[in-house]
Amino acid sequence: MQAQGFEKIKQLSNNLYELCLEETHINMAITKIGGMLRTSKVKNIIFATVDKSPHCVQMHYIRSELEKMMNLSNIKITNYVVNDNKLFEISLETISLSKNLMKLESGE
Repeated sequence: MQAQGFEKIKQLSNNLYELCLEETHINMAITKIGGMLRTSKVKNIIFATVDKSPHCVQMHYIRSELEKMMNLSNIKITNYVVNDNKLFEISLETISLSKNLMKLESGE
């Protein structure tokens, strides 16, 4: 992640975990994060990636997969991308659209 963007993430939380979805399959990440959530000690998750990476974009899909497995209503989840060393919050709608190419193509 770009250095200044990483520093901005550190300002949001000092409890950081790094994960590369080019090296680790997304299913492994979902399982591990789900296990962490089941402890009921996690109250806030921030998914942050660089922009324009086909591997990193998968990180933002983890939330919807976890929601299929468990109730996340007591956990605050935020998604960010770092672009030009700036931090941008990404909406659930944008994440959902990024998985639906036909909606993007047709402009629905």
